[in-house]
Amino acid sequence: MREVPVQRITEEVARLSQEANCDLPEGVEKALREAAEREESPVGREVLRSLAENALIARQDRMPICQDTGFSVVFVEVGQDVHLVGGNVYDAVNEGVRQGYREGFLRKSILDHPWQGKNTGDNTPAIVHLDIVPGDRVRLRFMPKGGGSENKSRLAMLRPADGLEGARRFVIETVEKAGPDACPPFIVGVGIGGTFDKVAFLAKKALLRPIGTFNSRPEVAEFERELLVAVNRLGLGPEGLGGRTTALWVAVEVSPRHIASFPVAVNIQCHAARVKEAVI
Repeated sequence: MREVPVQRITEEVARLSQEANCDLPEGVEKALREAAEREESPVGREVLRSLAENALIARQDRMPICQDTGFSVVFVEVGQDVHLVGGNVYDAVNEGVRQGYREGFLRKSILDHPWQGKNTGDNTPAIVHLDIVPGDRVRLRFMPKGGGSENKSRLAMLRPADGLEGARRFVIETVEKAGPDACPPFIVGVGIGGTFDKVAFLAKKALLRPIGTFNSRPEVAEFERELLVAVNRLGLGPEGLGGRTTALWVAVEVSPRHIASFPVAVNIQCHAARVKEAVI
């Protein structure tokens, strides 16, 4: 049994919260630059180049990529051979968010009550997804999730008879309705199967997958390819100004389902697809 002080989690979350907001993942920045080379719309090309330049400036000057520094979404995988000591893991994550957002001068966006609330002043509480996995390590993945893209995400409990074609229509319709408000080009996370709550988690988790990484199941990977082509045929384009680059990537996660249900969720992510990871 390996002991890990929860203080280590606090330290890493504080660091990741700042790095995630200032450093666009290399794969996303590369995808923006490659899309600019392919884009046929002159305006679209200019927008994509500007987005890539914005990411470079943010990294060099240690400034947030976007003024919306997001809801702090933290995925925590704890090895079953780890003994966390010195406190509560949820408290440790929230303290890391508190420190990181204060020290990084990041915007605090969280209200303590959905309709009577006031700003908590430190971007807590975080959304924490905790999972127990084999091994003796703790894996942390930090995702600042902006409100604009989150607002355009949707979930549907389709009929089993709707099947894959129904899922396809729902995904494309959701992206089309998202429009410019969610700051395309998007990364589109899709969940299919499970229950009402499970499918939403799958769509969110899909956004963690690096651009260019297909689902390991061949039939799901083929669906990802089909969706990416279909979404880019919408013509929404970069920042909604027209063009072929409406999405940089579509990632799909699936789960077994009940015979009477066909849940589908779409979690839209803007071009600032910010994720940072640490292993303790």
